[in-house]
Amino acid sequence: MSENRLEYTDDLFDKLPEEDKNSEFIAIASKTFARDAWDRFRKNKLALYGLVFLVIMIILAIFVPILAPYEFDTQDMVNRNAMPSLQHFFGTDKQGRDIFVRVMYGARISLSIGFSTAAINLVIGILYGGISGYVGGRVDMVMMRIIDIIYAVPSLIYVVLILLVFGDSIGSMMLAICLTSWIGMARQVRAQVMSLKEMEFALAARVIGASDKRILLKHLIINALGPIIVSLTMMVPAAIFTESFLSFVGIGLNPAIPSWGKLANDCRALIFTQPIQIIWPVGAICLTILALNFVGDGIGEAFQARTR
Repeated sequence: MSENRLEYTDDLFDKLPEEDKNSEFIAIASKTFARDAWDRFRKNKLALYGLVFLVIMIILAIFVPILAPYEFDTQDMVNRNAMPSLQHFFGTDKQGRDIFVRVMYGARISLSIGFSTAAINLVIGILYGGISGYVGGRVDMVMMRIIDIIYAVPSLIYVVLILLVFGDSIGSMMLAICLTSWIGMARQVRAQVMSLKEMEFALAARVIGASDKRILLKHLIINALGPIIVSLTMMVPAAIFTESFLSFVGIGLNPAIPSWGKLANDCRALIFTQPIQIIWPVGAICLTILALNFVGDGIGEAFQARTR
């Protein structure tokens, strides 16, 4: 009976040849989280152009002051307020100093302040907001009230007081900007951690005996990395704008440090007689902040698409 059934089955069905078994198989390339986000980021043309502009600006800021035949403070009183030429791409200022070299040297100062303060705010915000959100309860209430007290005082007051007490150096400027700008990062990290710590993967890690430190850093913070990176990209232009604004109004860095804001302030007196001189530092500030905003929007869309 069983042999007849087997023969009947063989008559109805033919075995598929080995070479045809995978003929309709569709191969899908495996992608990591970072690779998938990069592929989505590249599709955003504005974000990609902004990234290219930032890379070019960083390269120029590094190499132009080194390779240029002029120092940023070299004076040529015979060739003052010269118009742009092959010898001086952006012309010269009222003391005969090459504006192109000074703008690129100022890029070092402004970009260093922007990226450094963003990195410091990232560390403080992750630690403070992560602990507050993960522990919760009375600890969270006390930590949030401290933030409310700090945030109640206008940040400009902190900045002015720190610059008056510690001087107009780059370190003082970074300290002044970092004193309150980490609050937004801390609040965002806290909200992300509070929403993630009740999910299944966090509860599973706690059940198998993972320490609180491992759960917070290896599970919660990693899964909240997308919004954190987006906020980080927005901190850089905010820090650059703050430094430029304070230097422009005369309460920022030392006059000997040619940041973009200080260069714009130096050209303010010549705005009616030599208006082209103020275009270069102001244009560098605007284009850099615009490029950073494009990059931030592109990163946000890339990570949000991954989340959906």
